[in-house]
Amino acid sequence: MLSRADGRTAGEKKASPELADVFRQYGERYQQTHRLSASQHKVMRAVSVCRTPELGGHLDRCESCGFERPAYNSWRNRHCPKCQALAKARWLEKQTSELLPVGYFHLVFTLPHELNGLILTHKKMVLALLFKAVSKTLLEFGQTRLKGTLGIIAVLHTWDQTLKDHFHLHCLVPAGALSFDHSRWIAARKNFLFPVKALSRVFRGKFLTLLQQAYERGKLPAANGTKALRKTNWIVYAKKPFGSPQTVLDYLGRYTHRVALSNDRILQVQAGEVTLSYRDRKDSDRKKTMTLEAQEFIRRFLLHVLPEGFMRIRHFGFLANRAKKQSLAQCRKLLDLQPPLPPCSNLSAKDLLLKLTRVDLSRCPSCLDGTMIAVGDLPASSSLPRWDSS
Repeated sequence: MLSRADGRTAGEKKASPELADVFRQYGERYQQTHRLSASQHKVMRAVSVCRTPELGGHLDRCESCGFERPAYNSWRNRHCPKCQALAKARWLEKQTSELLPVGYFHLVFTLPHELNGLILTHKKMVLALLFKAVSKTLLEFGQTRLKGTLGIIAVLHTWDQTLKDHFHLHCLVPAGALSFDHSRWIAARKNFLFPVKALSRVFRGKFLTLLQQAYERGKLPAANGTKALRKTNWIVYAKKPFGSPQTVLDYLGRYTHRVALSNDRILQVQAGEVTLSYRDRKDSDRKKTMTLEAQEFIRRFLLHVLPEGFMRIRHFGFLANRAKKQSLAQCRKLLDLQPPLPPCSNLSAKDLLLKLTRVDLSRCPSCLDGTMIAVGDLPASSSLPRWDSS
């Protein structure tokens, strides 16, 4: 019953195709014909063995009906579609305690595709400049137009619906600012934060200046076409403001720990090809399908592997980590919230997932009534290909 390499029990319905299936079937050939970074090697390996017998685990048994199910360990890689639930739940719980009872604005800052080549060869440096340019732009507008300090949650996305490179930041901004002397909460207009055309011009200027400074310090090669980029309109998009903290949480739950491709979008893996679903933004967001050669599919997915240790969710202004404890507590006080900063609970992983996602990991999937308990360890076994990561 526990002999399957993919972690399913004997007799269980065949699972839908996953990213791991693509890597297991076609990953070795891809690595033989393409030059990969150490991070890309690590991601392919982690996704391939995640929740399989190779990592070991334990055996669960239902106390009521005796149903047994292996529970294999996860690698917890942030690029793996199967490893985000717990990380997302813990992060969301922390954000829940920090949300303010005000509206939230949603702004998206996009880098021109002419910079994609430079970004892909110098991800850590250029994407750090993106965070810096966007945060400086928003904080400057807050200082000049609201006469205070904004709070910003910035989330990096690097993909479009077809897995092509599309580098942009999603920013959530509470509708107001903390005054410079910390004595007042300055509310923003309900449905308008800042003019996007003005944001676009300042964002463009700050990013290109930072890029030039990095070049002059020898940190980056000269970027071709930057003079032309100074004359083009950069895309800054203001989405409909969130009306309540709960809608902010719903958004954060969907997008903050999203990977380039979720497993439910992979429809078929067969004969050297991968078929996936996507939404066509240029055709009224209609859902469509596309088929890629497996090698091209892997190439596109690996475009979105971030450097080791690179933070894709960052906080600025009164939400910045170094200032948050005092500044956020003061914001809450000014908005008549108690306590100044509620502590996070110390719930177990199982209880936390149940609270935030309503998924009960202990409920028996067979009788739907009994409780699954661990009855023994499952040792790690090697049944999947080991790729060279040198």
